[in-house]
Amino acid sequence: MKYRTLGRTGLKVSVLTMGTFTFGGRGDFAMVGSQSVDDARRLVDLCIDNGVNLFDTANMYSLGRAEEILGEVLDGRLNEVLITSKARMKIGDGPNDEGFSRHHLIRECERSLKRLRTDHIDIYYMHEWDGLTPLDEMLAALDTLVSQGKVRYTGCSNFSGWHVMKSLAISERDRRPRFATQQIHYTLEAREAEYELLPISVDQGLGVLVWSPLAAGLLTGKHRRGQDTPKDSRQFAGWTEPPIRDAERLWDIIEVLVAVGERHGVSAAQVALAWLLERPAISSLVVGGRNEAQFRDNFKAVDLKLNDQDRIELHAVSKLPFIYPYWHQRNFAKDRFCQADLALHADYADG
Repeated sequence: MKYRTLGRTGLKVSVLTMGTFTFGGRGDFAMVGSQSVDDARRLVDLCIDNGVNLFDTANMYSLGRAEEILGEVLDGRLNEVLITSKARMKIGDGPNDEGFSRHHLIRECERSLKRLRTDHIDIYYMHEWDGLTPLDEMLAALDTLVSQGKVRYTGCSNFSGWHVMKSLAISERDRRPRFATQQIHYTLEAREAEYELLPISVDQGLGVLVWSPLAAGLLTGKHRRGQDTPKDSRQFAGWTEPPIRDAERLWDIIEVLVAVGERHGVSAAQVALAWLLERPAISSLVVGGRNEAQFRDNFKAVDLKLNDQDRIELHAVSKLPFIYPYWHQRNFAKDRFCQADLALHADYADG
């Protein structure tokens, strides 16, 4: 395993994080997985044995059951690892069962701590944007949790660029703890983060964790053009994230992933993960799995080295439209780009 520093912090995280999305199987999460305590323990042990030190969960995963399972499995070993959790999503029918209010965030953090059997959460993410609650209220609540020792670092997830920057500006204005990281969706199929979120991370020193780096299994090579959806997949069960707007483009990307993998003697999944690990500001990829074989395959991506030809082919098949104002900046400002600009522009220098 390899480790990277999380943004501007001194925290070292493994480049692969174990996701617990499949723990519990309550409600709609049953479409993804329904791992029991025994199943989870085997997978967690495997990850720890292979150097994974970061475990990702959320209060909404299986309505809290994922946190309970992770807490039980890690009981007595919490000093060996780091835990992330999240709050904001709707977790009940009450008017205050979602959002960034001080009431909701402090209550949900305390509930998560109880389920996780710990006195602190290492990274606490704001799971989704809430445009109704003032950001100064959210940041004050997080300041309280940090001051009380219940949270070590804070982050955001699924924010747009202006959401991130406004949050950082208010935290600095009010002298609140600033986000150390953001957790985003970013894959060869979904490269929109390159427009704003990656440049912001480079410029502002945010670590980046990537959720669903294999696009819910679509980029593993198991899904192929003209073939039936595999019966053991999330898609066959009815899962609809991430949205695929151009199916032909997806199949083209998968074909290149498979071809690059064959040249290296590795899986398409390993190629997709290795490509992400080379991208700007990336700290760790949150990988899940239903069995040990999937995790063992993912672990091998850490040591996979792509060559220039691999990168050229992967970029050519997956690049996004070069939208305004970026084409205008390339035409008139490219001689004054900083490293943050290059998080996008370096790949699109050929237009």
